[in-house]
Amino acid sequence: MVLIKEAPDRHIYKLSILLFLFVTTITCQNHGKLSLVHSLPDTLEEISGFSSVEGSPLLWSVNDSGNEAIVYGYNPITNKIERTIEITNGENEDWEDVTSDDDGNIYIGDFGNNRNKREDQVIYQLTTRHELPKVAMEAIKISFQFEDQDKFPPKKKNRNFDVESFVYLDGNFYLFTRNRSSKFDGTTKLYKLPARPGHHTAMLMDTFVTCEDEDDCQVTSAAIDRKQNRLVMLSYNKVWLFSNYPADNFFKGSVRLIKLNHTSQKESISFRDENSLYIADEENGSGGRNLYILELD
Repeated sequence: MVLIKEAPDRHIYKLSILLFLFVTTITCQNHGKLSLVHSLPDTLEEISGFSSVEGSPLLWSVNDSGNEAIVYGYNPITNKIERTIEITNGENEDWEDVTSDDDGNIYIGDFGNNRNKREDQVIYQLTTRHELPKVAMEAIKISFQFEDQDKFPPKKKNRNFDVESFVYLDGNFYLFTRNRSSKFDGTTKLYKLPARPGHHTAMLMDTFVTCEDEDDCQVTSAAIDRKQNRLVMLSYNKVWLFSNYPADNFFKGSVRLIKLNHTSQKESISFRDENSLYIADEENGSGGRNLYILELD
């Protein structure tokens, strides 16, 4: 029997075809209006919020309830976690979002409240003005209660006290509720409280109706561009972009609805620059744990 060796150029040709098919499969996945950037590190499989800090390339990121009380400095360019901050005087009861100020401080919202029965919501303040890759520190605590909640939980039709989104502006926090009421109508409530240590009452400022599909219209994250006076809210398949609003009356300005044409468990949003956003989704049985870019054309 004579063995005939396959020509090297034919072998290379086959490898090229396989590589082409692999790249085509990856690039042809339908992400709607989103551009896939990375599959996030395994550590961030339950990512529930992130925020940038002026002068730093990192997205300060947190995981959902039950995970470690650690904030991760994730670099979206290298796709690596470059820094961590562990909170020594608090736990991750239900961390849902991250925001920042102009002084290098980040704020972690431990206010997830699916059943609307929590009375211990807290926001943790940490500084990022250090270069150590791994630190543990005490956080400044800011606790609050809602001015219009007196039952824990309230009746099912009134359960609109879960919060998964907030932003910082001019010394105040602005919280946006994720509506859990039995008769869902898309209403998110906007609350305001001081961004300083102590216990405060979150005052109801306004409401906004997103849409009436409970699976597609619950607000899961928010971000603000203080330079351009723009605010965004996120759901699993939509972004609401607010602009031209007076002072902090976000819902009194112009609003643009962006349908992403891609449904997943998206719970993190942050401005990448004045023309685009970073968005991330949690990993679940149908995929996720990805970082995307949305161009604001």
